[in-house]
Amino acid sequence: MISWLRRRRWRSVRSIRREFHARIDRFKRRSKGHVRAALLADHEIARAVARHAQETGESASTTWNRVRGYVEEIVPNFNLISYYRLGYGVARLLIPLFYKVSVGYEARAALDAIPRDATVIYLMNHRSNADYVVVAYVLSGRVALSYAVGEWARVWPLEAVFKSFGSYFVRRRYREPLYHRVLERYVQLITRNGVTQGIFLEGGLTRDGRFREPKLGLLDYLIRVKTEPGFDSPLHIIPVAINYDRVLEDRSLLREQQSEDERLPRRQQVGEVISYVVKVSFRFLLRRARRYGRACVNFGAPLSVDDWLARRPGVLHLRREERLPQLKELAAEVMHRIGAIMPVTPVPLAATALLRHPGEHITRVEWEKQLDSLREALRAAGAHVVGEERASAEILDRALVMFTLRRVVFPDAGGFHVDREQDPLLRYYANSIAQLFDGTDRQRSR
Repeated sequence: MISWLRRRRWRSVRSIRREFHARIDRFKRRSKGHVRAALLADHEIARAVARHAQETGESASTTWNRVRGYVEEIVPNFNLISYYRLGYGVARLLIPLFYKVSVGYEARAALDAIPRDATVIYLMNHRSNADYVVVAYVLSGRVALSYAVGEWARVWPLEAVFKSFGSYFVRRRYREPLYHRVLERYVQLITRNGVTQGIFLEGGLTRDGRFREPKLGLLDYLIRVKTEPGFDSPLHIIPVAINYDRVLEDRSLLREQQSEDERLPRRQQVGEVISYVVKVSFRFLLRRARRYGRACVNFGAPLSVDDWLARRPGVLHLRREERLPQLKELAAEVMHRIGAIMPVTPVPLAATALLRHPGEHITRVEWEKQLDSLREALRAAGAHVVGEERASAEILDRALVMFTLRRVVFPDAGGFHVDREQDPLLRYYANSIAQLFDGTDRQRSR
């Protein structure tokens, strides 16, 4: 029976490799026990254990038990069949029901020039929890990503599913030095062994549509792997920009900016979510569901960490408080590149036009003229507009599907009535592409 199951497993693995032709990092296929043993034998972790025991008075055995708990929590158990048969299968079924997914732009020549022995890190903006699925979906034929995942996914059955996909868990606001030493050594272990990772540099979802301040912890761990003896593989960062015509959790994210007094009670929020799920389910059953427009992913030119370090000799050997300001410059450069390649989908573009139009009424002609003006500015900025070949009238039609569905605008005599109470929602979407207009807006204000 066991031998039959093994034969079935290997047949499935060979079938996946033939079907997807994706790069599967060799170290990723190592057993969890192998990775656990490597971490527990790590001399840096042993020193951290001794230091923790000395500073806290905790016994060495208790501290090592703590470390084993951290290792068990962090280390995934990658399963190729789970990733491609379960993960990709569900994504291929569900994503097209909600979005039309596309890759709008790739710096293909620069990406192809990355050496085959290089370690690659995808650094992304974070707009939705769907980002994990969308990016993995579009990269499924190239590479199996290992994500850094926050505490939100540490619930059954999500934790088991994400770990089988090769994702590792990060406690975002946990300050204990021992935990962070274990996490650092794990990140450096997999980076040293060439595992391709996907990291959301902002550390969490944007609440207002604009980029959040980059988090430097994981980036610091990743870059400092270059101090490891014997690690001489090139290290490349690929900027990834993600944008949507509709973010599923947009209203919930906007609500988090409100004061406690302004927010809906927790029970009412849960009721809204349940009501939404029921409505969507009925729409699908009755075949009346509409897709939520476009979800687009763009890949920018890679940034060579080795070249960046060559211009800053000795930076990795500085104390942390001296090192982080320079790493902040690197993070800012990556975020700037992400902003420059941000996909401009119909809803953010049409929302920007509405916000620039005063009053509660707009004619279709006025709206299209505003879109024409914005598109001209975007062309001058070298932005990547989804459906650039289409007329403004067609782009507006696509955006109107979302605006009317969500009651942001209503057909009115000679045009549309705009519900200005929904301006925060419009700003949320307009903010995703606001950086593309910064230069033209400054010139206009002079």
